[in-house]
Amino acid sequence: MKTLIQQVKGTREFYPSQMEIRRWLYSKIEEVSIRYGYQEYDGPFLEKIELYAAKSGEELVKEQAFVFPDRGGDLITLRPELTPSLARMVAEKQNELVYPIRWWSFGPFWRYERPQKGRTREFFQWNIDLIGADSPEADAELVAICASFLRTIGITPDQVKILVNHRKLVDQELFALGIESDLKKEVFHLIDRHEKMKKEDWESSAKEMGLTQQQIVGVVEIMQDKELWRKSPELIRVFSALESLGVSEYVAYDPKIIRGLDYYTGIVFEAWDVGGDGRAALGGGHYDNLVGDVGGKPLAGVGFAMGDVMITLLLEKYNKLPVSSQYKDCVLVTVFDESLLTSSLTFAAELRKNGIKTIFYPEIAKLQKQLKFADRLGIHTAIVIGPDEENLGNLAIKDLPHGTQEVVKRSEAIDKIKHLLAQQSRV
Repeated sequence: MKTLIQQVKGTREFYPSQMEIRRWLYSKIEEVSIRYGYQEYDGPFLEKIELYAAKSGEELVKEQAFVFPDRGGDLITLRPELTPSLARMVAEKQNELVYPIRWWSFGPFWRYERPQKGRTREFFQWNIDLIGADSPEADAELVAICASFLRTIGITPDQVKILVNHRKLVDQELFALGIESDLKKEVFHLIDRHEKMKKEDWESSAKEMGLTQQQIVGVVEIMQDKELWRKSPELIRVFSALESLGVSEYVAYDPKIIRGLDYYTGIVFEAWDVGGDGRAALGGGHYDNLVGDVGGKPLAGVGFAMGDVMITLLLEKYNKLPVSSQYKDCVLVTVFDESLLTSSLTFAAELRKNGIKTIFYPEIAKLQKQLKFADRLGIHTAIVIGPDEENLGNLAIKDLPHGTQEVVKRSEAIDKIKHLLAQQSRV
């Protein structure tokens, strides 16, 4: 036997059951995005690495991006995120667009990471951004969209919490500790890695970057102060807006949330499994300079991204994944024997013409085998046209879950089947 060629490490295969979940997730993302007035867009799957080099951070560019030279010698990457592409797209048509922009997208991304539970090298991601408005209320809208999505998919506030912080607030507190501006970026990354490192390793890293013991203690105190948000006029307005938007039960302040990407300048937020294992389901924040950095005029923006892998694990954990329903509203047209093949084919076409999802059994087989096939797929309705039915212009409609059968005139069958499918869908 030939050896089966394995898939590329970290990539994913979507069998029909997984594809059904992906399509369901997309439908919920689309539903919430449209409800808030956002328009769908997309960007290129390939980008020049220089697009990310300036603002996304060294870790993403040097360690996580799939980078390769094209035939002209330019360094190209499979897109690891979408926000820089979005910023360039806005900059290219900056004078033609109506602000504020509300855009969303759902598509594939790639990062060269060690595959593990909740993390793959290939993933789908929801990106949603509001650009051209610079207010705490605009920031609050994106947090509210997160909460609305969680509510729509059945996730409750005691299962997932959206944790919020503000970079300017942390910056202000670091300044008070005497931490110089050239160290602040490193300290932000240190805070972001706090939950991922052992205490002694974290403190050792802090000392290596030049922090004094007093400053290290001060940074720890910042990360532990749950009331720090009251010093931020912006966060006070954000939390007030979230209360008015009816989603405050999903939101809490956490001074440790800082986000690893360098382009965030204001509010930052992440959604965490309350009883989880240390991974955020989504994250985002406010950025002031991204459009300007790619050649446009400066425009404020706020947005977030959510990968499909972690949110699917959360849905599975809390039993919120949809029950497979691909064939529940489907009809199987059986083939009694070769002499009745044309009659069954004709009726299958008639069903489809009337908008009824229909599977035609594609070969001559025992009726019991065909009905077993329907049962294994979860099909609830089967059509049988035998010699007696054919001679009288009838057909038999089988309700498979209940084991019942009704013989009806072929001319009346479409309405009967639609009625039966409607009844089954309500069960």
